Amino acid sequence: MKLWSGRFGKETDALVNDFNASIQFDQRLYREDITGSMAHAAMLANCGVISREDADAIQAGLEGILADIEAGKVAFSADNEDIHMNVEALLTARIGDAGKRLHTARSRNDQVALDFRMYVRREIPVLVGQLLELEAVLCRQARKYQEAVMPGYTHLQRAQPISFAQHLMAYGAMFRRDVTRLEDCGKRLNECPLGSGALAGTTYPIDRFQTAAALGFDAPMGNSLDGVSDRDYALELLSDLSILMMHLSRFSEEVILWCSWEFKFIELDDAYATGSSIMPQKKNPDVAELVRGKTGRVYGSLMGLLTTMKGLPLAYNKDMQEDKEPVFDAIDTVEMCLPVFAAMLDTMTVRTDNMRAAAGKGFINATDCADYLTKKGMPFRDAYTVTGHLVAACTAQGKTLEDLTLEELQAVSPLFEADVYQALKLENCMALRGSFGGPAVAETTRQIAQLEAFIQAHTK
Repeated sequence: MKLWSGRFGKETDALVNDFNASIQFDQRLYREDITGSMAHAAMLANCGVISREDADAIQAGLEGILADIEAGKVAFSADNEDIHMNVEALLTARIGDAGKRLHTARSRNDQVALDFRMYVRREIPVLVGQLLELEAVLCRQARKYQEAVMPGYTHLQRAQPISFAQHLMAYGAMFRRDVTRLEDCGKRLNECPLGSGALAGTTYPIDRFQTAAALGFDAPMGNSLDGVSDRDYALELLSDLSILMMHLSRFSEEVILWCSWEFKFIELDDAYATGSSIMPQKKNPDVAELVRGKTGRVYGSLMGLLTTMKGLPLAYNKDMQEDKEPVFDAIDTVEMCLPVFAAMLDTMTVRTDNMRAAAGKGFINATDCADYLTKKGMPFRDAYTVTGHLVAACTAQGKTLEDLTLEELQAVSPLFEADVYQALKLENCMALRGSFGGPAVAETTRQIAQLEAFIQAHTK
């Protein structure tokens, strides 16, 4: 018999029972559910709503259920619909009437709101920890390649010389923002919905501040309607994870390009690549491709929950049972992607020779040529035009700017002197870009040290 069966004159149809049940996915909330119930029972006893003896029996019964669940000794039932009613049914079967008193001054609405919020709060540090491990890999790799010249791109066209270290630190900056976004989500969600009841609170003399403090929340939620119907924190988490996956996907796209024969900037370790069933020469970047593909899956979770929530009047509606699966799936997906992506980067071989060779083509020192003339007194727009003519001439002749003789350069502008070749040398072009955030070694050293300090501060 269902715990809510008093109003009904017949049993639920089997199809409806299966359709309505959520135990197949919300059973992962068992720890949060039991922890919340323990705090609720202790508060009820402190407020004189139930006896101390009943509270002690509830506490002991719940501890036993928790131990049995973790030992794999509990089989959940769809007849009890969800994790909340499964635990309550188990408790009542074990301790009798005391178990029936646990749900005093509580609804499944505020119970599930509590459990889900606590679950999201628990997973955020796991995600942050994985991000910090990825950041540490980026720092290690960046320190090795501060002087490795590579072409920087805009429009996927070679643009200006940068270092591989600076390129890695750009992703380091993105993932750092992902960390702080997740932490902000954790701070914002840390209010306790327990005690909101079904929607309108309760007539019992409960102490919501006690349960909030016992469960590690900053305060109880200030409005009971909002307490049972808010899923902003789930949407915020999914938004944060979508942005995180977008960053991983952009990085994956570059890894895929870099390990192609057309680039060959990196070589993936054999342990993080796969082969072809028919082409024996293939070494495929499947890890990066799967991360790129799974990004759409996380986006789908966000859009699905946004769509579910968009038309719901206050307060709770059964539609909100659809909140958990997308969040669970997105968390599982990201927590699977981050470690394997970090390991792939940690074990890759960087082909600095190919990076340098690519940087030597495409006139990526053209801006430096224009800057050279500007420093000699020519207005930048004129210098830009002169350099553009030189690039066009070099393109027609199959030359680089460095290949031009001083006489050829001076034929275009008398401002060119012998020191122009030092100005056009790619290593110097990169080294002289010492403005804040640039690719010069001193700047990438600062960027790496700053990120390392961020990692250390967040792992204490």
